[in-house]
Amino acid sequence: MKFHILTLFPAMFDGPLTESILRRAVESGLVEFSLHNIRDHAVDRHHTTDDAPYGGGAGMVMKVEPLVACIEAVREKSSVVRVILTTPRGKPLDQQLARELAREEELVIICGRYEGVDERVRELTGAEEVSLGDFVLTGGEIAAMAIVDAVSRLVPGVLGSEESAEADSFSDGLLEYPQYTRPAEFRGLQVPEVLLSGNHLEIARWRRRRAVEKTFRERPDLLATAHLSAEDRKYLEELAEAIQR
Repeated sequence: MKFHILTLFPAMFDGPLTESILRRAVESGLVEFSLHNIRDHAVDRHHTTDDAPYGGGAGMVMKVEPLVACIEAVREKSSVVRVILTTPRGKPLDQQLARELAREEELVIICGRYEGVDERVRELTGAEEVSLGDFVLTGGEIAAMAIVDAVSRLVPGVLGSEESAEADSFSDGLLEYPQYTRPAEFRGLQVPEVLLSGNHLEIARWRRRRAVEKTFRERPDLLATAHLSAEDRKYLEELAEAIQR
């Protein structure tokens, strides 16, 4: 999969894209990154990429000409169809959207800045607005890094084990169960006995229950769309009854 990242600050991506899993994914040829400096497509000699908003107001707005020119230049040399614009007003990035984007062969991500992007960019390119959540960042570069990381790890072969991605939080609508590793005891705290038993059926059952319980306590909103079995629902009823006592 190839990511085309449109940004005013390409150097911000030097570390995140060249370390750990993403570095190995690039070396394996599974993922490719292409950084495009929006300033290179500015139409004036000063390489201006922002201007004051029509109608007044604080801050600056990213100009339409360099952004559209940059996107069109990418599309001329690639098979890109989908364009993502990072903005606080976009739809939230979740695991379902990450899986959907991971099926693309190429993807453009525009790093929004300042007070936003000229609306005509979205109208002319079909850009989809995506947000990390209900908060504001200084720029869209950090959001783009998060999107790249969330999507890349779902590309087959990137994690090495497909089971790793399948067991992640949100994969089935639930938060992930608690994890433990050696030592079995630390400062009086013991690893749950079932995890040391070797009984894989009981371990799976324990993990499922802990995932359901964690979601019930921390993110009950997720339960409305989670994939729940009859046993899961029965356990939720038990948890709810325990709280009412």
